[in-house]
Amino acid sequence: MSPVIFEIKNNIAFITLNRPEKFNSFNREMALLLQAHLDECASIPDVRCIYITGSGKAFSAGQDLAELTGDNAIGINKILSEHYNPIVKKIRNMPKPVMAAVNGVAAGAGANIALCCDVVVASSAASFIQAFSKIGLIPDSGGTYFLPRLIGFQKASAYMMLGDKVPAIEAEKIGMVYKIFAEENFAQESLLIATTLAQLPTKGLAFTKHALNNSLTNNLETQLIVEDTWQQKAAATLDYNEGVAAFLEKRKPVFTGK
Repeated sequence: MSPVIFEIKNNIAFITLNRPEKFNSFNREMALLLQAHLDECASIPDVRCIYITGSGKAFSAGQDLAELTGDNAIGINKILSEHYNPIVKKIRNMPKPVMAAVNGVAAGAGANIALCCDVVVASSAASFIQAFSKIGLIPDSGGTYFLPRLIGFQKASAYMMLGDKVPAIEAEKIGMVYKIFAEENFAQESLLIATTLAQLPTKGLAFTKHALNNSLTNNLETQLIVEDTWQQKAAATLDYNEGVAAFLEKRKPVFTGK
């Protein structure tokens, strides 16, 4: 049984973390497979949205600690440099929207990989835990970068140091996730969002993502230049022409991602 299930359907690439007996905790095989599938998504024009979720009751419990012990233990440096950091970079550099559908607990690296995605939705049964302090480590996988920007410095600091469990309803309230859905409707509602993303102007979304990435470190003057650059690129796409034509003709646009 593969630790990552991969399927493309209706312009959506579905990536399912699939170690349910281990709450989808990451081992080396799963991390490298996830990277490979993300690369595949970037290279396939028909893929216009990536939907990442977990099988069973969890999204991901983070690192499988069994890999950190024993004769065949993998060092922390290797885990970060070869597993998690490349995953986060591939998600943020993906020229297509990446959606995290958090179906259950998301802990440690599992939480932070979800939170670096473009759109994060959660089941009402989900929760988020910065579990690192419980074993004497610091948050990784971009957690110290993204979480303070999502919810503010004070809450991020407290959650990271205390290791509190954040229920889905609280996560939505403080801006950690976009929306939550009842557990029984979660698959259907999250798929509707992915379908919408897959039907929007893919290049325009990619340029928006680039601009947002730049905004994390730019001042206003520099960011206005960034907006000018990417807006010119967006205005040169076929989807821009279609969007304007559809507006003038009072019809629904049909975007092709070109």
